[in-house]
Amino acid sequence: MTRRMYPFYFIAIALAFYVVFTVVPSLMGIYLSFTDWNSYVKTIRFIGLDNYSTIFSSDENYMHGIRNTVVFTVATIVLKTIIGLLLALMVNKGIRLKSFHRVILFMPSVIPMLVVGIIFKSIYDPQYGLINETLRAVGLSSWTQHWLTDIQWAFKSVIAVDVWKGAGYIMVILLAGLQAISHSYYEAADIDGAGVWKKLRYITLPLLMPSLTVTTVLNLLYGLKIFDTVYVLTNGGPGYATDVVYTQVFSQFSLGSYGVGTALITVLFVIMTILGFFAIKLMSREEQG
Repeated sequence: MTRRMYPFYFIAIALAFYVVFTVVPSLMGIYLSFTDWNSYVKTIRFIGLDNYSTIFSSDENYMHGIRNTVVFTVATIVLKTIIGLLLALMVNKGIRLKSFHRVILFMPSVIPMLVVGIIFKSIYDPQYGLINETLRAVGLSSWTQHWLTDIQWAFKSVIAVDVWKGAGYIMVILLAGLQAISHSYYEAADIDGAGVWKKLRYITLPLLMPSLTVTTVLNLLYGLKIFDTVYVLTNGGPGYATDVVYTQVFSQFSLGSYGVGTALITVLFVIMTILGFFAIKLMSREEQG
């Protein structure tokens, strides 16, 4: 019996911290999402599904924030994966200053989001920003936009910043996967006369599936919890054009509506669990296939 319990001693303290600081607060949050918890009353009353009916009501903007969060997640997963894979394939080849290129491409992912936000607010500035100034310099003044204040462009601009910041991180993970693939597969493909596309389709992508599964799950979790990028660049504006779940949660907690805020987090947790489950199941099936 003592021998069986011996391994548990090593994780007991960490497990206790996890339960106290993660599991218990999560369960409390789920319970509080069914109450009228706010800063204006001293007693908390159980109100059932009222907070959730408010969230899913057509009169409110909460569903718009949920849709934006899902769209942001899907868009960044696809773009980061494609760009990260292309960068990984490029850097994996025998190019000069390979290590230098890896550092430069990875560098944006370690820059604090506050700094990135300040930089891109300057780049996106409609009057003196780098993008509009460049467009004017090449005679494309009609293409200039109010990138962060135009409803048509604000959300796309935020997605572009997040992709720029995160693609290098995905590249590093996929590069590790590429370097784990034996060159003997490619040598055999060369003997059979396989071209670049067939090598990519039948060798690289199938053997890279474990790494792609990791990057997809990481991107999924990050995208659904996005807050800092939106908050720094637009704070959910113009209007509600770039509002996501966590900016709405921040707004509700700022207004003292803690019950609605915790309900929003609970809804996001359910969405995250469902999407994560199906993403892992789908990628695992592809990996086994």
